[in-house]
Formats: sequence, C-alpha cells, structure tokens
Amino acid sequence: MKLKLTFLLGCCVSVAAMACANGSSPAVDTPPEPVISQDGVTAYISTADRTQVFSKTTLKFSGKPKFAPVITLNPAVRYQSMDGFGAAVTGSTCYNLMKMAPADRTGFLTGTFSEKDGLGFSYIRISIGCSDFSLSEYTCCDKPGIENFALQSEEKEYVIPIVKEILAINPAIKILGSPWTCPKWMKVNNLEEKKPFDSWTSGQLNPDCYADYATYFVKWVQAFEKEGIRIYSVTPQNEPLNRGNSASLFMGWKEELAFVKEALGPAFKAAGLDTKIYAFDHNYNYDNMADQDDYPVRMYDDEVAASFLTGAAYHNYGGNREELNDIRRQRPDKELIFTETSIGMWNDGRNLKKRLMDDMREVGLGTVNNWCKGVIVWNLMLDSERGPNREGGCQTCYGAVDIDRSDYKTITYNSHYYIIGHLSSVVKPGAFRIASKADTTDGLMYSAFENPDGTVAFVLLNQNEDIARISLTVDGKNYINCAVPGKSVASYRWKK
Repeated sequence: MKLKLTFLLGCCVSVAAMACANGSSPAVDTPPEPVISQDGVTAYISTADRTQVFSKTTLKFSGKPKFAPVITLNPAVRYQSMDGFGAAVTGSTCYNLMKMAPADRTGFLTGTFSEKDGLGFSYIRISIGCSDFSLSEYTCCDKPGIENFALQSEEKEYVIPIVKEILAINPAIKILGSPWTCPKWMKVNNLEEKKPFDSWTSGQLNPDCYADYATYFVKWVQAFEKEGIRIYSVTPQNEPLNRGNSASLFMGWKEELAFVKEALGPAFKAAGLDTKIYAFDHNYNYDNMADQDDYPVRMYDDEVAASFLTGAAYHNYGGNREELNDIRRQRPDKELIFTETSIGMWNDGRNLKKRLMDDMREVGLGTVNNWCKGVIVWNLMLDSERGPNREGGCQTCYGAVDIDRSDYKTITYNSHYYIIGHLSSVVKPGAFRIASKADTTDGLMYSAFENPDGTVAFVLLNQNEDIARISLTVDGKNYINCAVPGKSVASYRWKK
C-alpha cells in the first residue's frame, strides 16, 4: 500500500468511531498528536489490514470493568527506565530524504520525530564512517595517520544536514554511533601474524593502533559536537563477529575488552566525554561461536573494562531474545539496548498482516519486556529498489518506510515504522516500565509504563483473529474498557 505525503505524517488517519472498535476504512484527517487528553485516555490503533492506521480517539473512564480479562497496572513495581525508540539514519536514508522536496521531507520528519505533531521517535543510530547502507566504502581517516581525521562528504552533504533537521524538530533526540570498520591502515590479517590487511571486509584491529583508533572515536564525537550534534552513545564495533559484511571488522570479546579497557574508555575520560559505551552490538546467538558466548558478560568480568561500559547492545539475526534475560540475570547492574533488526525479501517484509504481528512480538514488545531500555530498527528510509545499496551489503532489505524512486514522494509504510511509532507515541524517554498482569490473556502481549510527567502508557498486541475485549485499571476504581480489533496494535496514554 502506498500513500501520498499530502499531510504531515502521510500515514496517519482518524476515525469518528472509538479507536477500540472495528469499523470501515477511515478517512484521512490529521497526524496524531501524542499528547495526553485532559479528560480521558488517548488511544491509537493500527490493524494489520491497514483499515486503521494510527487511528486516534479519546476514551472515557468507567467506574467498573466491562470486560474480562482485567489488566491491572502497578506503578509501584518498576523495571528498567526507557531511553527511547527509533531507527537508523544511514547514509542511504539521508540520501533518499535529501532527494525529497524540502516541504515533503520536513513533513515526513515532523510526523516521525515531533513530540507535538508526530509520533515522537526519540533514538536514532548513525554509522561512524560508512555502513553497508552508505554511498561508498570509507572511514573518516583513510590516509594513514590519525592527524588526517576529517568528516567526509557523506557526513557533510547528507547525514549532518538530516540530523540537524531532526534535532530542530526534536532537540532531545538521542544518537548512537557505531563503526562498521576501522580505517584499513589499522587492520591486520590476524593477531598472530599482524600482516597489513588492505580490505574493507573482515580483518582485525591491530593492537598497535588501539590508541589511534580510540582517538578516532574521540575526534568523531567532537566533530559532531562542533556541528551542534551531541552523541549520546557508541558501540566499539557493529556486528563484531560478522566478517562478511561489505564493510566489517572481526573483534572477539577479548579484543573488544582490551580496546575498551586500554584505549577507548580512557580516551573518552581524558577528553571529558560522557558518551556511553555499549559492548557487543550483535546477535543473540553470538553467531554460533562457542568461544564468544556471553560476550558482554566476559567483558564485564574485567572490573576496569566494566567501569567504562554502560551495558550491551543486541541484534536479532540469530538466536532468541531470551538471551537478553540471561544476560540481565548475570549482570543486573548493566543496561541492555536493542540496536538493529531488518525486514526484507527473505521474511515477507512488506506483508503487514504477517510482519506487524511478528515484529511487535519479537522486537517492539519482546525486547522491552526483556529489559531493553531502547529499541532501534534498521534503515529509516530506503527507496523502492531497496537502496541505495552496495554489492556485499544487503540488497534485499526494506526500510521502515520505502520511498518511490520515480517521484521521491510516494511512501510505503512498513511494519518497523508501526512498531516503533506505537511505542514512541505514548512511552516517553525517562519512562519506567511497570508491572502489569491479568489472570489470562491468550493471544495478547503487552507492556505498561509510567512517564516522567506521571502519565501512564500501555501498549498491547492482539495476535488473535477476533476482537480482544479488555479492561485496564491502575487503582481498581477507574477502568478503561476497550475492544481491540483482531490482528492489531493498540497504544494508550492517560493521567492517573
């Protein structure tokens, strides 16, 4: 389904009937304003058949529950605080956004990132140098010698202008930076022979270059700061166990531990940077490498390295999200964030009837319910030919949205946009996940939060074919009675 950007968000609709009820196809109105209603509950519904798309209404409280199950929220029981939800703003994403007419681009970004006039996406990921969705392979120091560090044309012409526009819309946006490779002159074939390795793909970081590479990170963070862009967090290496990406670097846990302990952590401290460092940034199953199991926990076992690490980041291209709980059990003092997942031709990526259910279960709610403080999906925007992409990278990926390359105006909204939007619209940075339970909730999955302003948020996935009739309560006195369409996602926010 393709929709024209004839208004700010382009995919948002309003219905006259209650958002909890099944109805006919809604009429286009205005984008949702994810702010709490003064006299009730702000609700959003999206159905897998697209008959409702962020449909917004205000529900009233009732003095008694109308439906069972009754789901009780308990703000007294707190879990992790939330940093935010968003998508990767890659070089390819920025290229596509810059091809749009300025008014259309501003409309899309406003509808995506604005707290007042959009969905309030609050966390983005950008690459340190190139990624597999950049316009070319490069780093910010391709000429040997760290004194030659400089931002390149992709940052100057595409990434920085787009990030600045996003910051103008949402100044509180958090930004995570991840490198796909170090400069080639810092690479060796292996740590035994240490022969020069002149390839963007694979290789390992020469330990003799630890200090220079840590300086590279410092210079990158400072270069963005000079542009008015604060970098909230970094990972030392994207997918450190993946040798095969178009730009990649193998970095086992022993190497990453040594780099963080001996160079990166001390360099950030010496430079006065408070940028958070998250370990790992790869799959739940550690790419089936037994000697890499529990990768971040092995790093935490070194007290000095652990002192520089805020937590660990994960992707879901292999393994099960239960790994998040396992890592949490071992080190409850360290944070977890989810930093990448893709949809594409291999997983029926544009079939919303399938993907909305799977992605909300496994990514949107699945990672949050397993202790993740932030959730970031892969490319925010690709074009209708799944690009720009490069040989050696993913050529079968879709974006959270895809823009038609024939006009750079017509946008297809995919599941990743929905799952992030349903969280970001009601769950605000600084919110705490809180306890919520019911006697039975077959086919339902949900999570509850208390926002910094005292409002309560609740996000629910109905995987059943039929309407789910539920009642929500915080205090056992006031109830919200909802009939949530089958195969849909529902988000709610209200004042206690």
